[in-house]
Amino acid sequence: MSGFAITGLDPAPFVPLYGFDDATLAGLGVVRMPVDAKPGFPCRVSLEDAAPGEQVLLLNYEHLPVASPYRQRHAIFVREGATEPARFENEVPDQLVIRTLSVRAYDADGMMTEADLTEGRDLEALIDRFFADPTVAYLHAHNAKRGCFAARIDRA
Repeated sequence: MSGFAITGLDPAPFVPLYGFDDATLAGLGVVRMPVDAKPGFPCRVSLEDAAPGEQVLLLNYEHLPVASPYRQRHAIFVREGATEPARFENEVPDQLVIRTLSVRAYDADGMMTEADLTEGRDLEALIDRFFADPTVAYLHAHNAKRGCFAARIDRA
């Protein structure tokens, strides 16, 4: 097995949004949503699904800011108040285990070298397969159904 780390997003860009009223958020293209089911609202900072009664922010985020044709942004959820990015070493967080994922491998220049679909419970095998290629610098996992960025995976 390859050593790997799955990390949540740095909360710094989102912290200034916490506590804004809904009108201010709307002016920034952000929507506050009450969580009414679990799973269903996967926070990209904590790498956990928010619990019913919590609030999440739905916003557009550039998760692959590379100078290549694969530059990407998409909608993500962030748990309002999340301040510490999760880090899982050689472990797949439950948030990913329970979902069907599209995993994409990128080289150091931000070019996609490989991609595949997997059930989250089988993600470790796919990570091993992709990281067996020495040209792969990192992986991105996306939720297959809605296409949202889920997490970055690096060699540990």
